[in-house]
Amino acid sequence: MAAFASKFAALIALAALVAAPLPAEAQFGGILGSGKRGADKADACGKGKKGDKGRGIVGGLLGGAVDQLARSANLPSFVPVPEFSDQITESIACKLDPEEQKQAAEATLAVTRTDDSADAPEVGASAAWTSNSRENVSGTSTVTSRQGASGGTDCITVTDVVIVEGEETRAEKRMCRAPGSARYSIIA
Repeated sequence: MAAFASKFAALIALAALVAAPLPAEAQFGGILGSGKRGADKADACGKGKKGDKGRGIVGGLLGGAVDQLARSANLPSFVPVPEFSDQITESIACKLDPEEQKQAAEATLAVTRTDDSADAPEVGASAAWTSNSRENVSGTSTVTSRQGASGGTDCITVTDVVIVEGEETRAEKRMCRAPGSARYSIIA
């Protein structure tokens, strides 16, 4: 037990040394709740799930150690590219490298694009892609449903499926476009 306590104390001291040169906002932004959303989140890709603050601090320290270990073992770890955050979900982006995120976003654009803002994508429209940067990585985007327009806003549901090394990840996203707009975007 004493060994654990001394290791924990060392981790806390290390965190204090690392955070000391940072401005107060950077040090305490996550604890105080900065209100960041979407691709601006610093806790992307499953890090920083909701929970109590104590678990968050300890989890952050342990998560950093795990991330370092994964990097030293050359395991892939991807971060959502903000440029595509209106087209692909975080759960999909975290499985894909930046080039693959671009391909997935382009597939979504292909199935949601219409020639006229009065037209709507057809349910069942689908676009597939295969990674240009890694073997055994592919995906599809498919329009799976259409919701009635409310207040002039047109909404659809698009289902993304990515397969990385045989492991399938599926995510549904609700996408809407404002009246007169030709482009759909993910809504919260």
